[in-house]
Amino acid sequence: MPHTAGGHAPKPRGARAPARRIARTLLAAAVMAALVAAATPPAGGQRDIGDPLFPGLGNPGYDVSAYDIAFDYHGNDRPLDAVTTIDARATERLTTLNLDFSHGTVRSVDVGGSPARFAAAGEDLVVTPARPVERGEHLRVTVRHTSDPRGGAGGGWVRTRDGLAMANQADVAHQVFPCNDHPFDKAFFTFHITAPKALTAVANGLPAGRTSRGADTTWTYASAHPIATELTQVSIGRSAVLHRTGPHGLPVRDVVPAADRDRFGKRLARTVKQLAWLEGKVGRYPFETYGLLIADASTGFELETQTLSLFERRLFTETAAYPVWYVDSLMVHELAHQWFGDSVSPRRWSDVWLNESHATWYEALYAQETAQKPLTERMRAAYARSDAWRAAGGPPAAPKASAPGKKISIFRPVVYDGSALVLYALRQEIGAPAFARLERAWVALHRDSTASTADFTALASQVAGRDLSGFLHPWLYGQKTPPMPGHPDWKAARKPA
Repeated sequence: MPHTAGGHAPKPRGARAPARRIARTLLAAAVMAALVAAATPPAGGQRDIGDPLFPGLGNPGYDVSAYDIAFDYHGNDRPLDAVTTIDARATERLTTLNLDFSHGTVRSVDVGGSPARFAAAGEDLVVTPARPVERGEHLRVTVRHTSDPRGGAGGGWVRTRDGLAMANQADVAHQVFPCNDHPFDKAFFTFHITAPKALTAVANGLPAGRTSRGADTTWTYASAHPIATELTQVSIGRSAVLHRTGPHGLPVRDVVPAADRDRFGKRLARTVKQLAWLEGKVGRYPFETYGLLIADASTGFELETQTLSLFERRLFTETAAYPVWYVDSLMVHELAHQWFGDSVSPRRWSDVWLNESHATWYEALYAQETAQKPLTERMRAAYARSDAWRAAGGPPAAPKASAPGKKISIFRPVVYDGSALVLYALRQEIGAPAFARLERAWVALHRDSTASTADFTALASQVAGRDLSGFLHPWLYGQKTPPMPGHPDWKAARKPA
């Protein structure tokens, strides 16, 4: 997400019955669930994994391998009917298990095919299975629920002019579907989206089938790589899907408002060259497809949803405010995130600088190489402001918590240019060739996984052939910005800009 105007698991199961059939089973399921739930309330309350930036979210006790989610769309002003099926492995003995879920009505929960009791506790859905789940045991949890696009706090469903899209960063996917809503627990996803035939549905990954029944069509998409919950994407609307071929035969698809098919096609074709450019810097693109989702909505940000990055339409229409070179650099920013943030995800939210520093770095480097916008000048300007940014938002690897009710507010300048400045200092310290090796090694070593700030420091030290912890610690955790190697004349501004 830029500052703009705003371990492997089994592959997921194949498609279930079309989502429209959900409605025919909801009443019976709801009655059964009510009877079971009324017997005795479940024990236990809200649990979390202890991430200080987002207390209350992320749940211990199990490791999700796959989500299979069916959405039945009735319009962007009405709740969607939904069924979320979660395959996981218990990492401890569970008499209850917690899912993150809010902003929807739960109608029933099954665990292993048997009805389970459930209750809300904070932002958790606390589930009590009919029998305890033993450590190491596979469990399948099926939740029948609604997913409400109205009035979500700080993200989740985005209501567009003609439908819906998702913006689940940071940690608001649980406003859309029950999940373990933290990047540490990545999983494979399969989506089934049922909508009127006049609409087009697209989601992360590749198409895995499409069926029509009466006035509706059910679209199925499946991911070939694990996804963090915050990076899921489903788009429903009057859309055109533009297809082209990227490096190595990579399928590239862009989703645009149908009326903009001809208007945006040429601009979006630039993605193919941007893919080739980034592969030249950090290695082969890590996923099965890529493209942009242009949403006719005002979000105030763009978002690196995996394989299908979300962009506001106005970036491509208001050319006086957003010149071509600037939009191109933002396209590269979100594309770079597919390596940094999506393929290699942060282990804790305090590691988010690893996402944004790299995306900002390649954004700025692309602007230098294609639009004559010097990287060094941008970094010098960032250095001048760095102390003020650290005072306001904390140092890069120890950011302050978000403002109450505004989870997205962790994305402050210190996380972007202030953290790209750390990469610039590291390149100055170890030299450009070693830095280039580090970048390629980082995304190769941690592909489809999560990584931490300590992991980055250790790998940088290995590549450089010497311990860099003493060098990197003040850059990552210091309240004041250290001297810049090679630029003794760079000074912090006396007054915040």
